[in-house]
Order: sequence, then structure tokens, then C-alpha cells
Amino acid sequence: MTSIHFPPPARRGKMPAMFAGHGSPMNAIVPNPFSETLAQLGLQFGASLPKPQAVLVISAHQLTRGTFISTAAKPETVHDFGGFPEALFQVQYPAKGSPETARRIQSHVEHFKIQPDTAMGMDHGAWAVLMHLFPNADVPVLQLSLDTALAPQQHFALAKALRFLRDEGVMILGSGNIVHNLRRANFASPDAPPHDWAKAFDEQVKTLLMNGNADTLASFDTLGEAAKLSVPTSEHYLPMLYVIAQQLPDDHLTFFNEAFQHAAISMRSFLLT
Repeated sequence: MTSIHFPPPARRGKMPAMFAGHGSPMNAIVPNPFSETLAQLGLQFGASLPKPQAVLVISAHQLTRGTFISTAAKPETVHDFGGFPEALFQVQYPAKGSPETARRIQSHVEHFKIQPDTAMGMDHGAWAVLMHLFPNADVPVLQLSLDTALAPQQHFALAKALRFLRDEGVMILGSGNIVHNLRRANFASPDAPPHDWAKAFDEQVKTLLMNGNADTLASFDTLGEAAKLSVPTSEHYLPMLYVIAQQLPDDHLTFFNEAFQHAAISMRSFLLT
């Protein structure tokens, strides 16, 4: 495995923000380059990177009508999938919740109504990433749902209202996939080379991220045929907008897991520090 250097935050006390391509739920229990890199990154929290006081997750698998935030003191590990080995259904991630952080977010975000949800658990978009980053489950976790009624630009505006969290010890973690087209996926081969259109859009997004073109990324439906094939539905793409909305002029942008699964799922991930 290639060692990846994640630069420390440019400003002392500023929490990183992270987008993780989570891919197949099997990445939670099958060792591979993706999970190994997440584990490598996890070792740097508390060392070269500050360890979060809490993690706010925006996952592709928490879709609601209206915006909700989890307020459970002990969120349930939700196995929101089918057809996988029994071992995956046995996974538990016993992190505590953070009701106080949820209340802080509700009171701070003025232009969007965020409703509390005591029953919201952690979907696999959250725990399948967090179990590699923080295997001891010793960092409190809460989730913010994706309101299906909001346009991408509205999600981006809501995400910008969360920037204050980086100065309050909270890491924002978006979990999805930049390219996610299950109809075009090659499930017979996890290592199948990516489709040309998938690779082209993934590279286009990388360039836009490097150039800080957040507004263009929020208008992904204007980016052509490769974008339409790569983002047939928006739920796996939107969590990335919540992370790039946190970007500040002095941030370092570091990419990792720049590869594909099943030809049509980009695992591209990045960290802002």
C-alpha cells in the first residue's frame, strides 16, 4: 500500500472535512486498498491531524422529506441493504451520539429548518467508513439527512451554513460516490476497468475541485453526457457538495482512493485540512 501524506490544517484548531467514496458495503469487512487507506488516515487523527470531538455525517443513504438531524444518545447500527453475507449484518459500530452538537446546529442554522430525529441510526454510508477511521468507536457520531425536495444549489447553501463546526471540533464527513451508476456496473468484477464516460467525469470533477469551482460542481446537471451517466440520481453525489462547501482559501486538498469499483463506481475521496 502506498503511503499517503495528509497535510495538517493550515490553521491551528481547524478540523478537517472529508469526502469518502464508500462503494460496496463489503468494503466494511473485506480488506482492500480502499479500507486500508481509510485505516491509514485514521491513525493520523490525534497525531498530525486533530482528533474530532464529534463527526457529522452526510450520507447518500439517509434520504428524507425535510432535513433531519440525529439526536439519539446511542444511534443504532442500521444494516440498510440485502443480499450480502451474514457477517456484514453482524457488524456493530457502537459510537455514541451527540445530541448537544445536534442542538447547536439547529440553533445556528437559521435559513433552513432542521428537525430533530431521536430514532435515526447510522446507515452503512456512515459506519462502513467510520469503522476504519475510528475502529474503537470513540468519537461521537450524528447524521444530517438529505432532503429530497432541495435542489443541489440549496444543499450547497445549507452546507455552507455548517462551516462554523470546523472551529468547534466537529469533522464533517460526506459519504457517497462521485460516479455511481449501478445499472452500468460490472458486479462480476470489482476490479473491472472504468467505463470511458465514468473515468472522464471523475477526472472532470477532480479538475473542478482543484480549481475551486464549487458552483459548477453544484450544477453538475449542466456538465454533459458523461455527467448524466455518472450521476443518474443525485443522492451519492450530494454528500460531496457538503464537503466542498467547507473549503476555505488556506485549505490543503488531498485526494486518496483514486480508483473505481465495478467499472461504474468511483471511490475518489479527498480531505480538506
